[in-house]
Amino acid sequence: MNATANGGQRERVVIVGNGMVGHHCVEQLIERGALARFEVRVFGEERQRAYDRVHLSEYFGGSCAETLALCEHGFYGDNGVHLHLGEAVLQIDRERCEVVTAEGRYGYDHLVLATGSYPFVPPIEGSSGNARLVYRTLDDLDAIRAAASGARRGVVVGGGLLGLEAANALKSLGLEAHVVEFAPRLMPVQLDGEGGAALKARIEALGVGVHLSRATQSISAGEAYRYRMNFDGGEHLETDLIVFSAGIRPQDALGRACGLEIAPRGGVVIDSHCRTSDPRIFAIGECASWNGSIFGLVAPGYSMARNLAALLTGEAAAEFGGADMSTKLKLLGVDVGSIGDAQGATPGSRSYRFIDEATAAYRRLVVDASGKRVLGAVLVGDNSYYDTLLQYAQNGIALPADPAGLILPQSAGAPALGADALPDSATICSCHNVSKGAVCAAIDSGCSDLAALKGCTKAATGCGGCAALLKQVFEHELTARGVTVDKRLCEHFAYTRQELYGLVRVEGIRTFNELLERHGKGPVGCDICKPTVGSILASCWNQPIMDPALVPLQDTNDTFMANMQKNGTYSVVPRIPGGEITPDKLIVIGQVAKKYDLYTKITGGQRIDLFGAQLHELPLIWGELIDAGFETGHAYGKSTRTVKSCVGSTWCRYGVQDSVGMALRLEDRYKGLRSPHKLKFAVSGCTRECAEAQSKDIGVIATDKGWNLYICGNGGMRPRHAELFATDLDDETLVRLIDRVLMFYIRTADKLQRTSVWRESLEGGLDYLKQVILDDSLGLAAELEAQMQHVVDQYECEWANALNDPEKLKRFRTFVNDQRPDPDVHFVRERDQRRPAAPLHLIPTAEEAV
Repeated sequence: MNATANGGQRERVVIVGNGMVGHHCVEQLIERGALARFEVRVFGEERQRAYDRVHLSEYFGGSCAETLALCEHGFYGDNGVHLHLGEAVLQIDRERCEVVTAEGRYGYDHLVLATGSYPFVPPIEGSSGNARLVYRTLDDLDAIRAAASGARRGVVVGGGLLGLEAANALKSLGLEAHVVEFAPRLMPVQLDGEGGAALKARIEALGVGVHLSRATQSISAGEAYRYRMNFDGGEHLETDLIVFSAGIRPQDALGRACGLEIAPRGGVVIDSHCRTSDPRIFAIGECASWNGSIFGLVAPGYSMARNLAALLTGEAAAEFGGADMSTKLKLLGVDVGSIGDAQGATPGSRSYRFIDEATAAYRRLVVDASGKRVLGAVLVGDNSYYDTLLQYAQNGIALPADPAGLILPQSAGAPALGADALPDSATICSCHNVSKGAVCAAIDSGCSDLAALKGCTKAATGCGGCAALLKQVFEHELTARGVTVDKRLCEHFAYTRQELYGLVRVEGIRTFNELLERHGKGPVGCDICKPTVGSILASCWNQPIMDPALVPLQDTNDTFMANMQKNGTYSVVPRIPGGEITPDKLIVIGQVAKKYDLYTKITGGQRIDLFGAQLHELPLIWGELIDAGFETGHAYGKSTRTVKSCVGSTWCRYGVQDSVGMALRLEDRYKGLRSPHKLKFAVSGCTRECAEAQSKDIGVIATDKGWNLYICGNGGMRPRHAELFATDLDDETLVRLIDRVLMFYIRTADKLQRTSVWRESLEGGLDYLKQVILDDSLGLAAELEAQMQHVVDQYECEWANALNDPEKLKRFRTFVNDQRPDPDVHFVRERDQRRPAAPLHLIPTAEEAV
């Protein structure tokens, strides 16, 4: 293949590297409309398209390459970008302006090196095979997982950021984990001595061995374990596998080979416009050296990518001038924060320290000689101080009279820095370089809710660490513009959904009219309060939604207990718990589909959807399905939809628990549960995670000791990974905790708020939720469990209930006094059965999409 001839066509941009920074560069070019001017070609050495390395450790928690991917499958092709995966660039021919791969030669007008870095492995005698693993790519993680099979102990060489992530990965694989660090403290770049000691104490309390000031001289055969690590001084440690995470080196081999200038400590030298010594070649991310520095965080790489995209498209490009290396992390479940000059190396600097040895909490505030400006900070154990301290440091905000108050416990210390004190130049989101001024501009342009603001600015869509600060600034700016942050439901109810739920539950209210009379105003409700109250009543009392008093509260789909499709027909979705179905039931579905000429599709939730049913056919279809033992699948409601499962230990050679049995139990328990938004579950029988539990509202993953519980994930427009909530649970404890989580969500969430958004909105975050659910800090556990049990006890298949009530069946007649269909309505099947056409002159209004 030869693609060197330009022929007067679009300029050719070749990007070498499809990691996070290379992908962001592509995104920036697309966002700026550059594809009309440039032909963009991207080469990735790995087989997977760009994925999220920041959350790489979640791969061992059950995430797959697809859930970590930074874009949809068709993103590159849909935008006209040529993506070459698994095709490494072997050489750069600067004279001919070509890159060379095993597949051919490709010409460029502009070449971007985004090759990242590689893990440094010290030259240690005996390091090979399972004694020479690294923690960098998905392939590396697959190798670690394979090596962990049958192993008992794993050691990570390196106590930095990635080393502690790797130790967490080994622990999640069920190994006894140890960390060996050459320096006298963990995270020696980010933490001081006291901070390192606090982190060590917390990590050891979690069962991870920490060995400091250890230099591995050689690796030999072990006695009790496979390998023995021999340290300088005669000590040793035995293990079954060794993961090296002793730092990174810039991946600059292509630049070296073609004669680009290389920095003394490695990395392709770039100027402030990311240009190398060859004016046609640029470098961004960890492979680039600016002013002698390599930046090992994603935010500086993103900044380089933005600046380069602006330069290529002719925009006024800001010069890259270095980057703030402040970090806020959760390592092995421990909060760690490092800001600016965390070590107090600035001449004349002074420090304030807070040390709590009882809880291994540590905070250090570094100020300048005048005592008026924050230079840096260290946090171990509690990152709630991070956002405030970062803004002081980044924006030169004058310190209070007693700076120590900023790191004292919140009950005794100074209040958090208000949004009004931040200048417009203050960085709210470092990943996407979103300032307070940009947030204000977006609000002025019409972003009136937090979701729209995130979509417009991309703030809080990177690592997510700025979500709380963004919300604070957003609400403050609305108030400053005279916009009341009104949280009441609608004009009829001066209450939030959470408050209405409390009124309904405490006062035992069972109808909308009763609630309106006691706590609302006006003779009737509206399209906001009616379905919201209908959902609350269903969540509390679980009465059939087709009861006369409840029908007026339902939206179109719930009214007819079926999803209306765009042509006016309806879908029929019987419940198939856990995806398990008998041959006889499969035959019945096939017979019904043929009889009523329905289009059938197997869904991602392991069910079979039947499309194209006319309104008057719904009772007939459901009658046959219920006679065969099916129940409604509630696909039309804001309720529990599915519990997806793999085959688990019953069939799979990797399965360690009966995932199908647990999926059946969970779906049977929570079927019919109404909630603020739809709920999806999944149960995986091992950490290979074939059921994709970490993209679900409730995810359960088997371990050899029980079940790990993940909560508040979802796909869709705003995909979010579920978070690990509790580990190694027995069956009964797992169900109790799910009861509590779901009922607390139902009790406190806003209308139409998914579990992921609800979790992000909780003050105190995941730690607060753990206190409520696991530690019962509010004393609600028994009450939440009892409320769930009431819902479970009240369950009744809504379609079975309707079929036994002639009055309810009248709703499905075309004419009030005649059961026959409308002779003037004709449904015509197109050739492509995936898009059946059906001209209708009377279609009920669909209030919302499913």
